[in-house]
Amino acid sequence: MATLGRLERVDLRAIWETEAQHFTPWLAQEDNLAILGETVGIELELEAQEKNVGPFRADILCKDTATNDWVLIENQLERTDHIHLGQLLTYAAGLQAVTIVWISSQFTEEHRATLDWLNDITDERFRFFGLEVELWRIGDSLAAPKFNPVSKPNDWSRSVAQASRRLEDETLTETQANYLRYWSAFRDHLIGANSGNRPQKPSKDSWASYGIGRTGFWLSTSLNTKDRRIGVELYIGDESAKAYFHLLAREQSDIEAEMGLPLDWQELPERKGSRIAIYKENTDPADVNDWPNQHAWMADMLERFDRTFRRRVKALNSDDWNDERDEAAAE
Repeated sequence: MATLGRLERVDLRAIWETEAQHFTPWLAQEDNLAILGETVGIELELEAQEKNVGPFRADILCKDTATNDWVLIENQLERTDHIHLGQLLTYAAGLQAVTIVWISSQFTEEHRATLDWLNDITDERFRFFGLEVELWRIGDSLAAPKFNPVSKPNDWSRSVAQASRRLEDETLTETQANYLRYWSAFRDHLIGANSGNRPQKPSKDSWASYGIGRTGFWLSTSLNTKDRRIGVELYIGDESAKAYFHLLAREQSDIEAEMGLPLDWQELPERKGSRIAIYKENTDPADVNDWPNQHAWMADMLERFDRTFRRRVKALNSDDWNDERDEAAAE
């Protein structure tokens, strides 16, 4: 008979003596933010610790890499209190789009109910998460963190309700409504397939974006009914987009070998950004019966792009690129 260990709860203060000097610096590390991101379903990129936001200082300030929106994280190693709630409301009031993550050792019922209420009454620009943090170990193992959601936005019901209101108010054109249906079905496909790419709120545009772990870079899926094609791409929209594009182009052979497919490398000289794409031609996005095939192809390409580019994107440094044309002009 197999011998199993026994989970033992660890006092938070035994590992993190203080919030500011121990817990916040620990959480701000990339691997630990990734654990938190998996819990809330957002890819997080650290912007700052102890950052001034209006009259208060946010413990951790991040960006949602899929939307470039702010994510503010407020920590408590004690029970939630009104002071921290007031700070969170001030943060939300001062930013036009924000996700707020309130982490505590224990949520009171009134504070949990307040976050639920805020998620109900605010629009899609604001999201509130309440998480209780725990530490556990088995025997003499290292303590392991666990974040337990006690309050979170219901993005699915919220987006469906908003889409319905838009349709009722006739604020969507027929084309936008078709896009919304297409991406809603694709979102359902990703959820059903347990895809590693986090499903996004269905879009009313011809494209939808997905994070790849760094702001200024997005994976996108697209459809083009007129040209009868669908596509997946890495879009580089950072200020140093051209440098990053050329650095990746240096690895074109290795990248395409890893992808298993040739890619369309588009520098887009007249634009700020650049893209690296692949397209499925002779495909009609209006053919609802073919959506399962189209969505399966998109999901496969998204996973390949993520697997091939994620580590490369994170390692990019624009200082590594010297534009040979500028060097020649200088001579």
